[in-house]
Amino acid sequence: MELRQLEHFIAVAEELSFTRAARRLHVVQSGVSAAIRSLERELGCALFERTSQQVRLTGAGAALLPEARATLNAAQAAQDAVGAAQDTLRGTVNVGAMASVEVVDLPALLGQLHARHPAIDVRLRLATAGSAGLAQALLSGDLDVAFLSLPERKPAGIDARELATVPLVLAVSAAHPLAQRGEVALADLAGEPFVDFPPGYGNREVVDRAFAAAGVVRRVALEVPDIDMGAALVRHGLGIAFLPAFAVARTPGLHVLDVHDTLLRWSMHLGTSSTRRPTSALKALLDLVDLHVIAL
Repeated sequence: MELRQLEHFIAVAEELSFTRAARRLHVVQSGVSAAIRSLERELGCALFERTSQQVRLTGAGAALLPEARATLNAAQAAQDAVGAAQDTLRGTVNVGAMASVEVVDLPALLGQLHARHPAIDVRLRLATAGSAGLAQALLSGDLDVAFLSLPERKPAGIDARELATVPLVLAVSAAHPLAQRGEVALADLAGEPFVDFPPGYGNREVVDRAFAAAGVVRRVALEVPDIDMGAALVRHGLGIAFLPAFAVARTPGLHVLDVHDTLLRWSMHLGTSSTRRPTSALKALLDLVDLHVIAL
């Protein structure tokens, strides 16, 4: 069994496509197929179910995946040790983040990492399934680090450090009838259409918990995974929303209401795996994070 075979296996398992895996590895597809067939012969079992429509892991493949990742991580750690002795860090860091959430100046962070360690390869993934998706990717090993919002009870297997806490404020259009009031209760909002993030995003969970605790049913009319788009929809009268204070501050035409006996706060975290030893490349990135946290 060769490391190259395991690398090809992981790529196919994560992409669920031989074509995408080959593109990711910068090799021809026949090379990926040959490596997988060779690995299956050595192990004496099929690792993937292949049809003309899809590629899926078999039970044996699913069992191999975490072990294959651990093996490559151990090999990377060995390379890191040699690189550290030569003052040259190498490796790959898989980073996950949420779009339009400016908790960390990510371009500046990654730029400084590249300037200091140009041999480190960074792969960036913006969330398509919110913080829940980023957390799952951390647990599965698809990501090495993620900037995300976690619930009060953090998932087992994830180490998280709070970077910032942002107040969520109730925003309405300046022309909305509620804008004439100084304060409302959650019960007053039961009939209002809301603009919110889809389920799985941390800010959506904070608001959902507050309404559930108050026993108030609310109607989410529009779901958008972008803070600035949500603020713009509110500004044009398409609903009301609990938005981060920084988003309201940069969006004209919004009115903020006090909510009686309710204080909603949205925490941003730096998440890493608690079960995998960080590589030297990941440590180099983590050492720079605090320099790029944005004051909200």
